[in-house]
Amino acid sequence: MTAHDFIETKAPQLAYYGKAFLDNQLDYKEIQLYMWDVLEEWQCIATKPLTEQLSDTEKVFWHLLYCFDHWSGWAIKGNQYLRQQIHDCCDYINIGGHMPHSCVGIRP
Repeated sequence: MTAHDFIETKAPQLAYYGKAFLDNQLDYKEIQLYMWDVLEEWQCIATKPLTEQLSDTEKVFWHLLYCFDHWSGWAIKGNQYLRQQIHDCCDYINIGGHMPHSCVGIRP
């Protein structure tokens, strides 16, 4: 599996989880479990030399994963800026458009 294939598979799932969390349909702990599963799977890919450049979708994916790792669930829900950033990242992954502002994602 290439890095591109990995992102094409995992990004829509993360966006779905992100939207469900913002809509109070998913507990934050479920996103944390998903995040650790993703990182574990990424380890298998990252052992090979990665020559592909990061796409905008991949940048948004890693940024979104970072947000869920860095900020607590209550901080995301209680901070309008963070909520909007999560929402914008999920929308970008799902429907495209312009890459969200202040979105800096890099591979772990």
